[in-house]
Amino acid sequence: MSVTTIGNNIYRWLNERLGISTSVLPVIEHPVPETDWFYVLGSATLVAFIFQILTGVALAMSYVPAPNSAYDSIQFITHSAVLGSLIRGIHYFGASAMVILVACHAAHVFLYGSYKFPRELNWLTGTFLLLFTLGMAFTGQLLRWDQSAYWAVVVAAEQVARTPFIGPQLVELVIAGQTVGGATLTRFYATHVFLLPALMFLLIGIHLYLVIFLGISEMPTPGVPVDPATYKERYHHLLETEGIPFWPDAAWKDVVFALGVGLIVVLLAAFVGPPALEKLADPSILQAYPRPDWYFLWLFALLALIPPSIENEFIIGFPTLVVILFLVLPLVANKGERSPRRRPWAVGIVLVAFLSIGVLVYEGEIAPWSPLTSVEPLPASVTQNLKTPSEVRGAALYQNMACQACHAIGGVGGLKGPSLDGVGRRLTRNQIISRIMNGGNNMPAYAGHITPQQLNDLTDFLQAQK
Repeated sequence: MSVTTIGNNIYRWLNERLGISTSVLPVIEHPVPETDWFYVLGSATLVAFIFQILTGVALAMSYVPAPNSAYDSIQFITHSAVLGSLIRGIHYFGASAMVILVACHAAHVFLYGSYKFPRELNWLTGTFLLLFTLGMAFTGQLLRWDQSAYWAVVVAAEQVARTPFIGPQLVELVIAGQTVGGATLTRFYATHVFLLPALMFLLIGIHLYLVIFLGISEMPTPGVPVDPATYKERYHHLLETEGIPFWPDAAWKDVVFALGVGLIVVLLAAFVGPPALEKLADPSILQAYPRPDWYFLWLFALLALIPPSIENEFIIGFPTLVVILFLVLPLVANKGERSPRRRPWAVGIVLVAFLSIGVLVYEGEIAPWSPLTSVEPLPASVTQNLKTPSEVRGAALYQNMACQACHAIGGVGGLKGPSLDGVGRRLTRNQIISRIMNGGNNMPAYAGHITPQQLNDLTDFLQAQK
């Protein structure tokens, strides 16, 4: 019996039970308009997502989402597990590839006006997929549990806290408490591994259904605007006269491009390797210089450039405005010209957006930043009353540990934590020691990160604040 006969028998057996010829083949062979290479971005993003799921499952086999084990488990994956370094590298570079592909896909849909009637829901589901992709990237960073990841999340939580009215509640929801700790790591792991992928699978299913049901948008033609009253009739006429089967006439471009992207990711993983971990996350080391992954670096660089007087409004207002514009676009501009030649403003928006992000990523990469505010010297009203060497050493320790980044004393310092003026009257010595060692209310716990001598000096200094 020949190989062809065996293959035909297997196909016939499966077809009788799965209905391949009546349900699957009509879908993959449905007619589509002639398209260019930009149309491959959507399918390539889907392939990248599938590879992220596969490599993520492989990494989850060895990863331990606990503060005392997460860092060591990633070290084990990278240096000891079979193919661990390669898989982690593919997952890391695959995440970058997915962010780039989904952003480019959104830009292509915007430039070609493919969000117009009748594909408004395609754009809306794609917008949420873009947001969830960024959410996956954000939650995945903390899982490394090194200094950069830890403090990047701390800074992000501080930005979320500026949301009017519900800021503290949002922060507690995001980081699972008042401080970034073990509960935060568990919540980010569950969100990264279970919640966001489940939501993305649901949205991808809806998105693919809409693509098949409504068809792939045709190439835009200058002078041929979208008219909801006649578009569907014109589109179906185009498929009947000029349409080609999706497989294999159109899909070969998707296959070639996806293989090319996959090859680049694998080569980077093999020859460059996954990023090295920084030091283990330590909330007591405030003099850290964390840097978020590159796809968020532009936003942090932008926040560093805006005037402090509008910082709160910008941190909340800018992302909110961008999301609102994405959501209302297909609802208010669902007809008219699609060709970029007739929509130069659309070309300008995309060019300015990509150029600005590129410049900001570069500036953020070459300029180190810190989550700390500048620490001013303690005022004389605080230091002139210090009497013992222990109190003087405690004052120096107070500054070196950047306690002023959160607490004000003598009118100098941050407002995140309670003022320490008169703390020596309000709290007993044991209460002060307990607060320092155990933390709470968004203050890190310093137990295990401060020596007995330092604890005694710092307590003496704070007790002197009567």
